[in-house]
Amino acid sequence: MAIENKPEEEFDTVFSLNDSLELCSHSEHDCRKARIFKIIVIGDSNVGKTCLTYRFCGGTFLKNPEATIGVDFRERTVELDGEKIKLQIWDTAGQERFRKSMVEHYYRSVHAVIFVYDVTNLPSFQSIPEWIEECSRHSVGPLVPRIIVGNKCDLRELREVPASAAHCLADSYNFPLFETSAKDPAEKEHVDAIFLTLAYRLKSHKPLRLKQLNESCVTELRDQREQEITSCQC
Repeated sequence: MAIENKPEEEFDTVFSLNDSLELCSHSEHDCRKARIFKIIVIGDSNVGKTCLTYRFCGGTFLKNPEATIGVDFRERTVELDGEKIKLQIWDTAGQERFRKSMVEHYYRSVHAVIFVYDVTNLPSFQSIPEWIEECSRHSVGPLVPRIIVGNKCDLRELREVPASAAHCLADSYNFPLFETSAKDPAEKEHVDAIFLTLAYRLKSHKPLRLKQLNESCVTELRDQREQEITSCQC
């Protein structure tokens, strides 16, 4: 069961599961019309960041995902109140040796941040304040929306992070809290709600448009990821 904690002033938009939200055409004409927002997903390794983004963008659970090296990019375009919104989701590596050369790229021009921990892994939850502090060090402004997500809530018998502790942490930062499972098909709508809550917020309060990544930029990032893989002594 998903748990949502929404500060009334900061996140006053309510996402209705009955709203008409559908993928739009990926034609060049439609993409020019869509406003583009960059959302970064960060947290420790193996908390399920890749699976969460894949569930939202692809609609399915990614079995046996490989560790993210640097940054992976996924996109989904949704239609909200007749307007096309493109969410450009940056799925970031949790391991320091894979993130070091990429950190400036994925914090640049960010519109929203999702912090993810594993409800069955207490240290991943205890690391959330460090990830929040890292955002501040890289000049992510206080008005940039942030959400805390506890993943793997389907593993009830293995839970190490009480929901009450998660609520206390989220309240201390005045961030919304969601608990969900990227794996459980019944939780798909709740995974969607995490990203769509941000989409509504950005649509209403963040009119700036993020420029589409040009081909040279994407190539540069991928080249850096390949260098990390080559130099890794795993």
